[in-house]
Amino acid sequence: MSTYDVAVIGSGPGGYVAAIRCAQLGMKTAIIEKYSTKGGTCLNVGCIPSKALLDSSHHYEDAVKHFEEHGIELTGDIKLNLEKMMERKASVVEQTTKGIDFLMDKNKIDSYQGVGSFEDKTHIKIEGEETVTIEAKHTIIATGSKPASLPFIDIDKERIITSTEALKLNEVPKHLLVIGGGVIGLELGQVYKRLGADVTVI
Repeated sequence: MSTYDVAVIGSGPGGYVAAIRCAQLGMKTAIIEKYSTKGGTCLNVGCIPSKALLDSSHHYEDAVKHFEEHGIELTGDIKLNLEKMMERKASVVEQTTKGIDFLMDKNKIDSYQGVGSFEDKTHIKIEGEETVTIEAKHTIIATGSKPASLPFIDIDKERIITSTEALKLNEVPKHLLVIGGGVIGLELGQVYKRLGADVTVI
C-alpha cells in the first residue's frame, strides 16, 4: 500500500494547484480524479472551452459586422463552420489537460484515476479500472461542481441541456433560453448570440 503525506481528491483548479503546492513544500502527494482527464469542470466543460468559443465567435462577429469599418472588405458570404470551431475548442482543452499532466509529473505527484472514498480517516479506496487503497496523513477534498437541475425539468441532453452539452452543439439554435446568469451561462449565451441565435437569460 502506498503512503502519502497528502492525498487530493479532485483535480480541478482547486485540487491540482493544492497538490502542486504540497509537493513543492516537500510533501509526498497523490491526486485522485474520477474522469480520464484532469482539470475538473473549469478546464474540461467550463471556463476554458467557453473562452475558446468566445474567442472564435468574436472573430466571426467581427468579420460579419465590424471588419468593413476597419477598411477590411471581404467578398462573398462569410460562412460559419461550427464543426471546425468545436474542433479548435477541443484542441485547446486537450492542450491544457496535457499541461496539467506535465505539472503532475514535474512535481512528482502520483496520479490515480478512479472514485476516491474514505475507508477510515487515513485510508482512501480508489475504484477505477482496478481498485486500490492508499494511505494519507492528510486529505484535501476538492470535488468541484456540477450543473444544478430544477425539480420540474427533465434534462434530456437534446432539447433541455446543461452547459456541458452547450459546449458541443452541432448547430446554432434559433432560440436559446439560459437559466442562470453565472459566468458559464452568460459566456455560452454570448457565444450563440454572436453566431446568430436569439438568447434569453433568466
